[in-house]
Amino acid sequence: MITEKQDRDFLAVGKIVNTHGVKGELRVIPMTSDISRFDYLLYTWIKVDGQYREYRVTGVRYHKQFVLVKLQGVDNMTDAEALKGCELLVDRQHARPLDEDEYFICDIIGMKVYEDDRLLGELTEVLETGSNDVYVVTGENKKELLIPALKSVVTDVDLEKRIMHVKLPEGLLDEV
Repeated sequence: MITEKQDRDFLAVGKIVNTHGVKGELRVIPMTSDISRFDYLLYTWIKVDGQYREYRVTGVRYHKQFVLVKLQGVDNMTDAEALKGCELLVDRQHARPLDEDEYFICDIIGMKVYEDDRLLGELTEVLETGSNDVYVVTGENKKELLIPALKSVVTDVDLEKRIMHVKLPEGLLDEV
């Protein structure tokens, strides 16, 4: 099914990095903090040539750090190869509920980051380190500032205004 949806209607849960075998399985790197969500994935969307296509998920299994996904209608290596590099998407309305002070990465990328009234730059990347995420903020001078995503550091996130306020640990800005 091809439909007229917009990027903001979806959340990426994985990126197709290769094929697996000859029967159309996709090798996917998970892009979700809750990898078990693949066990319950019934449908996924993939943006192909600027169009969103919905696929029924017919199989999921795990192999090393990858999720192997089988989609209805993707029945051979050639079909699977055509999807390489694409992201597996889910409707935002079907995303897992977030805890308080938890955000989808796609919703905070591009935010302007301030300390008091000083613009530090734009949040360009989120590094998932295990203990806590780290926000990569790129300033006008193209230098990157690594900010720990801790409640004591990130004081306010305004999704509507696309602004984040932080209180940097002492000495963090001295390095930039």
